[in-house]
Amino acid sequence: MHPKRSPFARFLIFMTTLAVATVVVYRNGERWLRSILLYLSTAAWARQTATQFPPAWQVASRFIAGETSQDAIRVTQEVNQIGLSATLNYLGESVSTAEDAATAREAIIQLVQQIHQHGVNANVSVKPTQLGLHISPDVVHENLQILLTAAEKYDTRIRIDMEDSHTTDTTLNLYRRLRDEDQFGHRIGIVLQAYLYRTEADVAALIQEGAWVRLCKGAYKEPHDLAFPEKADTDANFLKLSKQMLSDEARAHGMYPCFATHDEALIRALIQHVRQHQIDKDTFEFQMLYGVRRDLQEEISAEGYRVRVYVPFGMAWYPYFMRRLAERPANLWFFLSNLLR
Repeated sequence: MHPKRSPFARFLIFMTTLAVATVVVYRNGERWLRSILLYLSTAAWARQTATQFPPAWQVASRFIAGETSQDAIRVTQEVNQIGLSATLNYLGESVSTAEDAATAREAIIQLVQQIHQHGVNANVSVKPTQLGLHISPDVVHENLQILLTAAEKYDTRIRIDMEDSHTTDTTLNLYRRLRDEDQFGHRIGIVLQAYLYRTEADVAALIQEGAWVRLCKGAYKEPHDLAFPEKADTDANFLKLSKQMLSDEARAHGMYPCFATHDEALIRALIQHVRQHQIDKDTFEFQMLYGVRRDLQEEISAEGYRVRVYVPFGMAWYPYFMRRLAERPANLWFFLSNLLR
């Protein structure tokens, strides 16, 4: 983006891009919409435009608890009051200096302390690139060691989020390295993405390892030789992998699966599978995002299933928010209509 363009001009370009995306989805399908929004999630000019325009934050706050850990704790207390647990995420990713990684680490340690202090039912998710994965394996490993030490002290758990496919192997290696350090094994979990072709093999390996795994669909732009390009194929793979994670073999090895989706058809298919195979409701959980399908969250919880809400917070909200828009066209309509209003 040209540096001499005014904030208003940048905003017009940003809104025009979103409007084009809206038209494109009608003419070419959701895949094109997703591509445009995922491009915007990483574009520096778009991030600068949106974050400097206050109404954009007002709308984004539907999906984000607030800017501080106090906001996250308040939302978690509200979630707990209706019988749901939470995963808290301090927003941020792709730091380029060890100092920034250490700053993020200390903010997350403070969050762990506050979870303990307030007695809320929550654990913590972290992005490895926020803690130095792009700097060096040693930096991110040391930061996660320190975080897991705090999790041990304050009796909570840490899950490593999965980012784009360039980091999949290094993230899995990092998870296994930390898990195999005796004091951390029961404190650490990992995330897998159903849209990657490789995930079936990763699920099979983690079943044997008795891992604590969140399965999500995936929210990054990936090439077609690595990921299913069509939503229907991703959905089918999600259901297939979920059933594998609920198998007798998986339970025998101690796997605890978490199914992260708002797709009611997928959730109902899994519930039907659980009932048919008489699987204990306490051996898995459903996970959903803060601000998305609260009605469904409460409905599934009322039926006796464990439901955990992913609660993000912090100043670095823009990339996360744009990926949420890319996941569901309804989120984009919500954003545009409220922004114009």
